[in-house]
Amino acid sequence: MSSAKQVVVIGAGIIGASIAWHLTKAGARVTVVSESGAGGVATPNSFAWINASWGNPEVYFRLRTRAMAEWKRLAKDVPGLPLAWCGGLCFDLPADRLEAYAAEHSSWGYGIERVGRERAGEIEPNLVELPDFAVYVPEEGVAEPVTTAKALLADAERLGARAMTGTVERLKFANGRVSGVVVAGETIDTDEVVVAAGTGTPAIAATAGIKLPLDTPPGLIVHSRPYRKLLNGLVHAEKLHMRQTAEGRIIAGSDFAGGDPGENPAATARELFTVTKAALRDADGLEFDFHTVGYRPIPVDGFPIISRAGGVGGLYITVMHSGITLAAAVGLFATREILEGERDALLTPYGLERFAQ
Repeated sequence: MSSAKQVVVIGAGIIGASIAWHLTKAGARVTVVSESGAGGVATPNSFAWINASWGNPEVYFRLRTRAMAEWKRLAKDVPGLPLAWCGGLCFDLPADRLEAYAAEHSSWGYGIERVGRERAGEIEPNLVELPDFAVYVPEEGVAEPVTTAKALLADAERLGARAMTGTVERLKFANGRVSGVVVAGETIDTDEVVVAAGTGTPAIAATAGIKLPLDTPPGLIVHSRPYRKLLNGLVHAEKLHMRQTAEGRIIAGSDFAGGDPGENPAATARELFTVTKAALRDADGLEFDFHTVGYRPIPVDGFPIISRAGGVGGLYITVMHSGITLAAAVGLFATREILEGERDALLTPYGLERFAQ
C-alpha cells in the first residue's frame, strides 16, 4: 500500500464520509469535495435504519449483516458516533408473509423474535393499536445520519483529510485514466477519484462517458418538534414507519424510505403527521415541525453499484439506496480495493459491469 496515494472523494453524505475516513485512516491523502458540505443531500432525508430485513436474496442479506457488524467496529474506532441498537418491531405485512419472512431470515441466522400483542406492548408501550402478530429484531438500529456523517468527516480531517465545498464540473483525464477533478474552473490533481455523490453521481460519471442506470424516486418524511420519549425503537406498522431521533423528534413515513409526496407535499405531510400522532399514546402535545422530500439514488435493479469503472482507470463508483446500512462496510471494502487491489467477495454481484454500457 502506498501511504502517499492521493484520492479525491466526491460527496460528503454517509457513504462519502465513511470512505473518506477509511481511506485517511489507511494512510491515503484524501480531499473531500461536495456541493452541500458535510452531511450531503440524500443523507439528511434518510429514515436511517440499519438492518438486513425485507425481501432480499441471501447474497445481499450477507452484505447487509456484514455491514451491521462493521458499524459496531467503526463505533469503537470513532467514539461518540450517534448509533443506537434500539431494535425494530415489524407488522406491516399480512401474517402469512410476515411468518415467511421470519422463517427465511431466521434460517439465515438473523435474530428474529416472533411476538404477540402482550410482548409488542412491552417493546413499544405507547402504540395505540398493538398487533396480534409481529416480528422483533433487537439487533437492528439507527445512525443519526447527518451527525454521523459529520463525525466521520471531522475525524477524517483530524487524521489529515481535507474538505472543501464546491461543484465538480467534470473529471480530468491524462494517459487514458482519470487524473483529477475540475472544481469551479480549478483542477485538483489526484491518483484516484471516488464518486459518492448520490443522485449527482450519474452526471459526474457521464463526464467519463459512463452511463449509470439510476432511478431517483422521491420519499416524504415528516418530523415533529422534539418531544418526550414515546418510542423505544423502530416501528413498521401498515403504511406507517416511525422512530424517535436522539433529539426527541418523531419522524415518520408511509414507508421507511418515505412515501409518495403527491401533488401537494405539504398537505400529504400534514395528513401523515395526523396519522402518526393518532398512532401514539400520550401524544397530545406532539407538534408538527417540518417535512422533507428526499430523492433516493437507486440503481435500476435495486442493488448497489460499488466498483471500479471498467475501462476507465482511476475511477471508483459508489451509489446505492441502502446507504445508511451499508456505509461502514462500503468504506472498508472500497478502501481495500483502491489501496490494495483487494476486492471483497461480498461485493462480487455489485460491479458496474453487470449493466451493459
